[in-house]
Amino acid sequence: MRERFLEIALANPVVATIVDRAPKLGLPEWYLTAGGLFQTVWNHIDGRDLGAGIKDYDLFYFDAGHLSYDAEDRVIRSAAELFADVDADVEVRNEARVHLWYEQHFGIPGVPFTSCRDAIDHFASTTCCFGITKSAGGTVDVYAPHGYDDLFDMIVRPNPVLAPREVYEAKAARWRREWPALTVEPWPETLT
Repeated sequence: MRERFLEIALANPVVATIVDRAPKLGLPEWYLTAGGLFQTVWNHIDGRDLGAGIKDYDLFYFDAGHLSYDAEDRVIRSAAELFADVDADVEVRNEARVHLWYEQHFGIPGVPFTSCRDAIDHFASTTCCFGITKSAGGTVDVYAPHGYDDLFDMIVRPNPVLAPREVYEAKAARWRREWPALTVEPWPETLT
């Protein structure tokens, strides 16, 4: 399934371009993750254009040595230059500093992540938990902590480790409108 996932994801020209160019940013650790990946697969399954309905492409990096807004902004500006010709919104974030703004944005305290993989593990849905990275030497690595079955079966499952129920339900509702064939699993009642 890993190879099938990679083949489909990299067939999306936006994904392929980001994965190909991101090493040029010289970041200590980075992953292209979330919607740009799993929604590309859903589009493939539905026979749609691979970029249809994808709001943005999340490029995570992890740099605990540079936690200031200004340091992150410099990386964001460099990425904007690098991807200026890409017809998509590439959203770049230093996951080492998410805990500094998470509560203000989502209403609950964030947790300091230890890596990009740790950040991916905390997405609102297990279906979001995918990442692709490429070394400077050209080796592509996939991070898929929950496997591929739900992704290819178009099942959205909650991951109640950090994000509040409302975030999961809002995302799932948007995805269901865009990809009606999805099966959306409910938030666990024991956590309400």
